Amino acid sequence: MERYESWLDRARSSYELAKMTGNEFVYYEDLCYQIQQAIEKSLKGLLIYYKFEPEFTHNIEILLNNLEKFTDIPDKIKKASKITVYAVQTRYPGEYEEITKEEYEESIKIAKDCLDWTEDKIKKNEVNNKLD
Repeated sequence: MERYESWLDRARSSYELAKMTGNEFVYYEDLCYQIQQAIEKSLKGLLIYYKFEPEFTHNIEILLNNLEKFTDIPDKIKKASKITVYAVQTRYPGEYEEITKEEYEESIKIAKDCLDWTEDKIKKNEVNNKLD
């Protein structure tokens, strides 16, 4: 398995964990942490696919800025930068507003869009490389 594929597999794993709702003991904050991880890992996987070593960061905006060197970023993917806050701030008990069901649902959609987009970028590039 290629290194970028490992990152995408882990991104899918985090995404699947984030969809595990229905348990009264699980906080939306914890699910949104997994959402952030899914997005971060998928973007890092795409950067690695492009032969770019991503820096050690949880900041999705930085990862998107690095990706702009290789491809255009659709607006729906740029929305992912607002998910960065779930990487640290809401991960532990503290002074912040609880995440609502609506915020969780919006975040899970953004994560799905990001994962689908990164996988699609790689698939299309693989097809184009075979045609060359």
